[in-house]
Amino acid sequence: MSILPRLISSVRPSLSGPIRGTAALRSYHIQSKPSAEKGRTEPQYKYKFLEGNPTVGIVGCPFSGGQGRTGVDLAPNKLISAGLVDQLSSLGWEVHYNSQEKFIDIPYNPIPASSPSAPENGTEINERSGKKVQRLPDEDIGKMKKPRLVSAVNREVSKEVEEIAKKGWLPLTLGGDHSLAMGTVSGTKAKYPDACLIWVDAHADINTPDTTDSGNLHGCPVSFLLGLEGTDVAPFNEWLKPCLEPEEIVYIGLRDVDGPEKEILKKHGIKAFSMHHVDKYGIGKVVEMALDHVNPDRSKPIHLSYDVDALDPMVAPSTGTPVRGGLTFREGHYITEALAETGCLVSVDIMEVNPSLLDPSSVEKTVAAGCSLARASLGETLL
Repeated sequence: MSILPRLISSVRPSLSGPIRGTAALRSYHIQSKPSAEKGRTEPQYKYKFLEGNPTVGIVGCPFSGGQGRTGVDLAPNKLISAGLVDQLSSLGWEVHYNSQEKFIDIPYNPIPASSPSAPENGTEINERSGKKVQRLPDEDIGKMKKPRLVSAVNREVSKEVEEIAKKGWLPLTLGGDHSLAMGTVSGTKAKYPDACLIWVDAHADINTPDTTDSGNLHGCPVSFLLGLEGTDVAPFNEWLKPCLEPEEIVYIGLRDVDGPEKEILKKHGIKAFSMHHVDKYGIGKVVEMALDHVNPDRSKPIHLSYDVDALDPMVAPSTGTPVRGGLTFREGHYITEALAETGCLVSVDIMEVNPSLLDPSSVEKTVAAGCSLARASLGETLL
């Protein structure tokens, strides 16, 4: 594991532009096993749906195409270089993390043709794989921005999450923007069709291609997973089928919900706990009510999709769409601790950390929060 910082500092693949330079030739697989010297030899809780030795497969997807700000694509490597692999193995987990090769050879380039870094003839060589990659235009479809890129990346993420889950491991996906949940949740559902979804976020991310104002698809993943009106569109319908029922999802932490999203939530009877409910009942009661709604007897697998902007900007400032009045550090972590206690977690997303925003202290604080949320989901306790 001593080579980890060197690997991470020299390999920084990103889906915001082409990979260049000799450093990009490197690919790697990181594996870390638990030991008494590191800490625990098995997790604090039994994760009852997993198989074999408790194992985490980390999916790091350096993707910013679902929204307009670059930098969120840097988060996976930033979280890994902060020591996340060793942190998780010290909790009793075997950890695997592969290089991000499969997310790089995507035939769409979000960089405009006018950019100096855009390929001259539309074709470039990915120096890591030696493959020729045809960079195709990705024009808007209706209001949707970068639809082909978002679809292609999510299709690969879905395959990766499904593959890890079918090994009996727990996929931990490090985004990247929250459009990636199309891939993570569909991948989880391929292994666990009855899985429920707990979505922790300041935003509902349930706009449809028709209701979105911005066209940024990080605000639409839930509508695609539910198969709402307007989501049966190419290229998404070529691989993504509705896999989630309204009664299978519950929100925690909402406080910035668009008007059309409010109508969608009410129309489909989707359970949502806003910050008003957290203030009124306390986070402990909110989590209990959320679980009672989607998993009343705690017998179903749980997919946790956690956007760090659910936390108050004082706790996690380096994120693309911060909204004041969010979860405190302890409220945010209580959610993950309580879900870990159920033993039902089968898949976890940590999304929307953006290391390019604000000052180094803010970045360090946000990255630390992302790592600690992952650790708490995998059984870290205060005592």
